[in-house]
Amino acid sequence: MTSRQQREDRGLPIPKVKLRLFAAGYCTHPEWVTLRGGSLRSCRIPAIFACIEHPVFGAIVVDTGYSERFIRETNRLPERLYRMITPVVFREEESAVQQLAACGVTPEQVQTVIVTHFHADHVAGLRDFPNATFLYVPEAYDAVKSLRGLAALRRAYLPGLLPESFERRSQPILRDRQVELPADFPFSSGLDVLGDGSLVAVDLPGHADGQIGLLLSTERYDYLLCADAAWSSRAIRENRPPHPLAGLVMPNRRQYRDSFERLVRLHERYPALRIVPSHCPEIWEKWIQGGEPL
Repeated sequence: MTSRQQREDRGLPIPKVKLRLFAAGYCTHPEWVTLRGGSLRSCRIPAIFACIEHPVFGAIVVDTGYSERFIRETNRLPERLYRMITPVVFREEESAVQQLAACGVTPEQVQTVIVTHFHADHVAGLRDFPNATFLYVPEAYDAVKSLRGLAALRRAYLPGLLPESFERRSQPILRDRQVELPADFPFSSGLDVLGDGSLVAVDLPGHADGQIGLLLSTERYDYLLCADAAWSSRAIRENRPPHPLAGLVMPNRRQYRDSFERLVRLHERYPALRIVPSHCPEIWEKWIQGGEPL
């Protein structure tokens, strides 16, 4: 496969993709935790996942949201604490696999799942895609793969959510796929995920080790799926990071602040770029209407 840089050097176009957004359940949390200066009211925090339709690679799923297995895995202590701290509302028909099936994408058709990071609300549906290869940066999995019990819970990681065949079916996104980004981008470089320039991963660590976002273009808009580097579009627009209390679950608060500030600068310099946080209530209300193409 020709790399993004080689395609540009040869005058070949970067493939456009189609994007659909969904929400597989939600949790509830006081707004002031996720948005500094926010209200005391409890707000719904959707678990957004994406389906990218690629002209060559077909349906690509980015994260999965919650699943029925998440409910089962958190029925006992200490994992039960996860749902006690962030109460989850989920119905089976909201699962990634069922919503995609309703759009004509069967579990067997999904050949690629990109994992932005390994928090449970992003990987709970991985077992539902039996033919998928899992893509992620090595740092993300290395940081959690040996954790169990409370140590895993502190990193919002539930090992039982991963398929037994996870490592065998993994294809880590390595640093030799590095590509340059525009000079005024807050990110100096990215990683060419598929080798054709259509999906470029950027590092957004802090909330979780090895967390990535994805740059992509449809026929209509440019997007950055920024995972949990911000919890809402409003936080980015108004430069309002989460309350310091949210940092208790972060492995590196300094890195989180740096990632968040990069998103703020990116929005200021590229206001037309659609930045999609994985838990944004605004995006849930405005863009997610049964997974219509964006």
